[in-house]
Amino acid sequence: MAGHLTHWGVFEADSDGERLTSVRPWRGDPEPMALIDNVASAQHHRTRIDQPYVRRGWLEQGPGPARRGDEPFVPVSWETAVGLLSGELGRVYREHGAESVYGGSYGWASAGRFHHAQSQVHRFLNCLGGYVRHVNSYSLGASSVLLPHVIADMSVLDGHATAKSVLVENTELMVAFGGLSPKNSAVSQGGVSRHNTRTWIGAARARGCRFVSISPLRDDIPAEAQAEWLAPRPGSDAALMVALAQVLDAEGLADNDFLDRYTVGYARFAGYLRGERDGVVKGPEWAAPITGLAAGTIRALARDMAAARTMVTVSWSLQRAEHGEQPLWLGVVLAAMLGQIGLPGGGFGHGYGSTAHVGEAACAYSVPRFPQGRNGVDTFIPVARISDMLLSPGADYDYDGRTLTYPDIRLVYWCGGNPFHHHQDLARLRAAFARPETVVVHDAFWTATARHADIVLPATMSIERDDYGAGQNDRVFFPMPALTRPHGQARDDFAIFAELAETLGVGKEFTEGRTAQEWLRQLYREWQTHRGDEVPDFEVFWDSEQLELPIPDPDQVLFARFRSDPERFPLATPSGRIEIFSETIEGFGYPDCPGHPVWMEPEEWLGGRAAAQFPLQLIANQPRTKLHSQLDIGAHSRSAKIGGREPVRLHPDDAGARGIGDGDIVRIFNDRGSCLAGVVVDDGVRVGVAQLSTGAWYDPDPADPSFCRHGNPNVLTSDRGTSRLSQGCTGQLALVEIERFAGTVPELAVDRPPAIS
Repeated sequence: MAGHLTHWGVFEADSDGERLTSVRPWRGDPEPMALIDNVASAQHHRTRIDQPYVRRGWLEQGPGPARRGDEPFVPVSWETAVGLLSGELGRVYREHGAESVYGGSYGWASAGRFHHAQSQVHRFLNCLGGYVRHVNSYSLGASSVLLPHVIADMSVLDGHATAKSVLVENTELMVAFGGLSPKNSAVSQGGVSRHNTRTWIGAARARGCRFVSISPLRDDIPAEAQAEWLAPRPGSDAALMVALAQVLDAEGLADNDFLDRYTVGYARFAGYLRGERDGVVKGPEWAAPITGLAAGTIRALARDMAAARTMVTVSWSLQRAEHGEQPLWLGVVLAAMLGQIGLPGGGFGHGYGSTAHVGEAACAYSVPRFPQGRNGVDTFIPVARISDMLLSPGADYDYDGRTLTYPDIRLVYWCGGNPFHHHQDLARLRAAFARPETVVVHDAFWTATARHADIVLPATMSIERDDYGAGQNDRVFFPMPALTRPHGQARDDFAIFAELAETLGVGKEFTEGRTAQEWLRQLYREWQTHRGDEVPDFEVFWDSEQLELPIPDPDQVLFARFRSDPERFPLATPSGRIEIFSETIEGFGYPDCPGHPVWMEPEEWLGGRAAAQFPLQLIANQPRTKLHSQLDIGAHSRSAKIGGREPVRLHPDDAGARGIGDGDIVRIFNDRGSCLAGVVVDDGVRVGVAQLSTGAWYDPDPADPSFCRHGNPNVLTSDRGTSRLSQGCTGQLALVEIERFAGTVPELAVDRPPAIS
């Protein structure tokens, strides 16, 4: 028996050396996740990549733009693959330079610190001279750019959020914009040892904490919260928050002493609430027709927030939409108006319920990581702008006060990620992937990204290699010895890059003369030298079950030092205080993100003109049976599908109006694309909402790449940025219509390998 860490928990397994014969939750996890069942069932699935492959057109005609995703692949030996790829890398770097290479590799590759796919590929490309990189993330694109201007960067907000134990003991009212999703809080980058969401929420509720979940989905908060459910129109949260702020301002409930000492710019924002420029008071009566909530409900909530120790928390999902900066900024402003930032159990939170690590007290130190070296290229893109970059080289765009230019990318190198999961408007992304001369992918499975590559190299799963790991803010550091042999001819990324680097003359720079096992020991020993007697020698650690890391402040409170003395402990904002009005952002002159937060009508929402044609608001949230698109072919993931398709949830009124029932296969469509899904009728979904999670492997019709037969909602979502400030992802919301699918349901192709020539 051996343990193994994943992003969604730790499992124990027995193995015969070839496969896992049994998998069960780690006995140390009080709330284990069923997602672990995906691992063993996926390992030898027919979509595993068993050896290197090259797209036939690239092999026969050489590099160049091509309609990727249609042609068969040719199996080749490792020797041939390394020779072809090293020759192509040498050509591109020689003829076009490092700025012509995009080191994509965004995504949650397998847990484990040394065999972290993104670190491996970036170190390798840095040895060749560098690469065009991405910044920010699909999950936090708007947050990563906006919040440093307003209050703090994400390393502070999610790494040092007020501890859950403090919320349990002190919070009287938790107002959760976007809910506290139990499925999202079950995962964390790097791994989760002990799940505790239901435990801490249940304990807080038992002590008397009141939870208000503001979401279109009733189950966006655990049942233990016994939450009050408010379901405004999706995309109208900013209007609701503005109205709450107006009540606090108009009724003298705002903490003016706090605003005067700890913030700047409140007078400008208050003028907006009062309608000093446009004559429109932004109160509950103004917000009611926008949000669909009664004015009395809004006013009562504002008063309750002012009367209690209140935590205002905003989920990551709210900023994954057009104008996503606004509700995020308004959450900070509401918390500042209540005057409780820096107090135990009160203030502002961003990400409770969005990932497991938010609210976990910070560890004394992080665990070892594989160094990536220095990138010789300064050029970057916001991660959600990859299609724009590939389709429009040389075009200018705005980002965080700068005008940048998209590079001319000739080669894309991707490891450990799947942009055909994360990105929007997949037909457009498919067209963008036709533009580079060469696309290279390392993957364990024939995902959509691998199917749109020219050179595909089989990578190991984490259970097939030695590693160690710990999640962000997770206090348990696990050894992760290999549990089985690699599938087929699969190799780990380090071994692949080591051979490529040797062929290209940079072997010593990449490996430094060490094997993977020697690197594990070296990184651990370097880490150990800074820990002293706190940690054991590598051999002791490797033979142990886990190592507990120290927690300096188990009852941490976000911004407590700032509250105690804002002059001595200023924020990292331009003023050193919370910026309700930002001179910096105002100076950028962006019409879609002014100098203080406002309500801005999105293009696609139920209150707009487009809803006449597409009257359902699609919520493309994270799935509960897998992490993103990982292991979608696993048994647990497949168990939730209907007729092999991803499930879509509809309110009974919306299903009945369309003559749709439980289990029906339906077509979901708009002007960008369409997909098939299986219906679940559920009154826990707001009227007018269709909830279809992301994660189904993109399975386009050969004649129409905008039609996904499997149920990937990103054929429907828009590839536009949140604003010119952050250019974040807007994949959470889109307008659609749904109809019963007429005709023969097409077979899936994504659950088997592509055509092999």
